[in-house]
Amino acid sequence: MTLKILPNDDLQREISPDADANLWKSLGDDPAFEIRFAPFRRRLVVIHIASTDEDIDPKFYINRGRGFREKDAITLSAGRRFIVTADVGAVGTICSLRADPTSFPTKFSFDVAAFSSAKSAEKHISTLLGADGQAERVDLGKLAQYWTKLPKLAFGKRSRSITIQYAEASYRLAADLTAAPVSRTAGRWLSVVVPVYNAPVRYLEDLVRSFDAQNEEGTELILSDDGSTLPETRRWFETQRSKDNVHFVLNEKNGGIAAATNAGLLHARGSWVAFLDHDDVIAPHAFKVVRRTLEQNPDANFLYTDEMVVDDALKPTGLMLKPAYDSVLLTGVNYINHFSIYRRSRLQEIGYLRTGYDGSQDYDLLLRYLEGLPDNTILHLPYPAYWWRRNGRTYSRKFMDAATANARKALVERFDRQRQPVRVEGALTDTLHRVMFERPETSWPKISIIIPSKDSFDLISRVLKDIFERTDYANFEVLVIDNGSSDKAVLDLYEHYRKSQPAFSVAITPEPFNFSRSINRGLRAAKGEHYLILNNDVEIIEPDWLKEMVACLAYEGTGIVGAKLLYPNDKIQHAGVMVGFGGLAGHWYLNKPRDFGGPMNRLHVRNSVTCVTGAVMLISGDCATAIGTFDEENFAVAYNDVDYCLRAHKAGFRIIWTPFACLYHHESLSRGSDKSGERKKRFEREKDNLRRLHATPTFEDPAINPAYSRDKSDPKILMPTKLRIPSM
Repeated sequence: MTLKILPNDDLQREISPDADANLWKSLGDDPAFEIRFAPFRRRLVVIHIASTDEDIDPKFYINRGRGFREKDAITLSAGRRFIVTADVGAVGTICSLRADPTSFPTKFSFDVAAFSSAKSAEKHISTLLGADGQAERVDLGKLAQYWTKLPKLAFGKRSRSITIQYAEASYRLAADLTAAPVSRTAGRWLSVVVPVYNAPVRYLEDLVRSFDAQNEEGTELILSDDGSTLPETRRWFETQRSKDNVHFVLNEKNGGIAAATNAGLLHARGSWVAFLDHDDVIAPHAFKVVRRTLEQNPDANFLYTDEMVVDDALKPTGLMLKPAYDSVLLTGVNYINHFSIYRRSRLQEIGYLRTGYDGSQDYDLLLRYLEGLPDNTILHLPYPAYWWRRNGRTYSRKFMDAATANARKALVERFDRQRQPVRVEGALTDTLHRVMFERPETSWPKISIIIPSKDSFDLISRVLKDIFERTDYANFEVLVIDNGSSDKAVLDLYEHYRKSQPAFSVAITPEPFNFSRSINRGLRAAKGEHYLILNNDVEIIEPDWLKEMVACLAYEGTGIVGAKLLYPNDKIQHAGVMVGFGGLAGHWYLNKPRDFGGPMNRLHVRNSVTCVTGAVMLISGDCATAIGTFDEENFAVAYNDVDYCLRAHKAGFRIIWTPFACLYHHESLSRGSDKSGERKKRFEREKDNLRRLHATPTFEDPAINPAYSRDKSDPKILMPTKLRIPSM
């Protein structure tokens, strides 16, 4: 807790040689102090004000969630000495109280202290009162802890202000949440295990205060010290006493994070276990929201939350808003991280954390723990349940090369357990991961490449040349489905490829353009094991694009794979289609720079999505058999890819977007615009069909966090209006 003089000319410290250190002089009618406290703090504030010469009239400005306002001020009756108490709560985002000791020039002493319990506060007050016990005692009561309306904050960056607003709104909603029933979680239901090594005392105290502030029965905090050598850390542990719900495990030797965590786990008694780092802080009401989620999902096996990133002083700097569980994304980046809740029984079964994975021991644990669990039992709680102190001092940031190598070792072992030989390389961000599935060159399946086209010599000639001369894939056939070309150059081109390429065929049927009908013609004629839908206005950039797409079928349950598409100016055209954008479906991060990473650098690794564009779409044979044909009636030209992907998604097939197959897309050059005439009417009909068949205006795409808006390609963060408790 700190004391700040608010900017004014009416206050100065009394500096006479024999003056009390807390003696002040008022020079005008508005001397003012601001009493500041941390988000996690001792809940009882005791203020002692005493005049040296005459009666004074202290005034307090109480922040009731809308800042310091005159209407919320409390003026005390005139007196010589005051002891003022206030309950500011053990946790909150209102972090200050204003005190104006007097409204005229005079001298006074001003002292403030904070306490965790009423007993310790009363002991301090007794000391202040001394023998005479004369003072006016005033209790300001329990003050508001959370902002109702945020002031304009001068952080300099818009994103920080949004971060604070989002967190504030979330915590207000959680504060109003009715306590969960206790039927299934009676007794010790949650153990939080924290490995500690040479932690600054203020980190430990912040963590313990944030735990105490949860005020949740049936929880325990276990701090497992890994043989700390820092004197202040050792002294802190020596002065602590274990409580019923806070325990200390003191390990004599430094064994590393995994060993220290396992030592703590041996003392855990909760049916669920969470892990935190010693510099993390538990967010307000996190336990209450987690408990409610587990109560409503008794068959869940795992739960992870969103997080708020803070600096060393716990000032918010960003949010990590995560998608629903995605095992493919997890092989590229550990986006789950903390605050995650594990069943203790399953942790015991898999042998807890493993040593030898320093910097990525939690990643290795996640991969092993989640392996084989049904996806619907792995829940994402979109609530910023903990504060990640990002200060660059953790092992994985100081020793990134070793941490990255250990993460890739864990990934190789994960696939080896499934009898899938892989190696792991760097992704578009070097420290992230790209799983390379090992297979003999002769084992690549036959792919039927289906290209709808008509005339447009420049486009069809380029794409055919790119396929036959610039694609590093041997086993394919090309089927051009032409709806009535009359251009002699195009017809001659077809004849050339018929004679020179046995894997080429063309079927010309003069008819109005219907993309779905063309694809269906191709599917019926195809002889391949899998099917690649390819627009004629695509340009190949790198030769391994098709191998990358086919390789993605190695992920369990994959039915469709999409590619990263760029406009000719190197801006992003396709990085996945989000269902619900604009009430229909739309491209995510359209027109962003080619190397744009998106949230958590998701666009630098493979992702599961709900939909990809039909411009470059690989469909597995199993998926094509199960889902059937494209819808010629309702989606002749637009949204046929969205419809097909949604049908596959609902049938349980995985849909993957990969940034490692990157192509140019000269979008709709061969077909023209849909913004006028009959084409516009048809486009509007197909929009209506998508809304009718798939309820896209209310569809919540699991590939995007529910906090993101659906109104534009570059989504903004929306303020929550209700707590979103996930369900299986």
